[in-house]
Amino acid sequence: MKSVHSIEEAQSFVDDEILSILYISQPNCSVCHALLPQIKELLEDYPNISSRHIDAHEVPEVAGEYSVMTVPAVLLFSEGKELYRKARFVPIGELNHQLAKYNHFINEG
Repeated sequence: MKSVHSIEEAQSFVDDEILSILYISQPNCSVCHALLPQIKELLEDYPNISSRHIDAHEVPEVAGEYSVMTVPAVLLFSEGKELYRKARFVPIGELNHQLAKYNHFINEG
């Protein structure tokens, strides 16, 4: 998963992609480090969904821009419109279900 290093990069990314995931974490968050490989593995099943990682410690304005109060946070967008969000506890099964639903709707519908 590629990283973005500014709020402008993050905004441009989510605005331009048909389906995208923004993964927000902090370096001192053990849950963030444990969840990231699971998200990467899950996304292998969804090649049409683009993803980016942003470090909220490096880019603190991401918290205000996307109303993120806790990390890790997974936000799913379609051309800038937020479709789904989970933070702190991100159930992979539920995330997979949401990705499958939106992926089917966007790419088949």
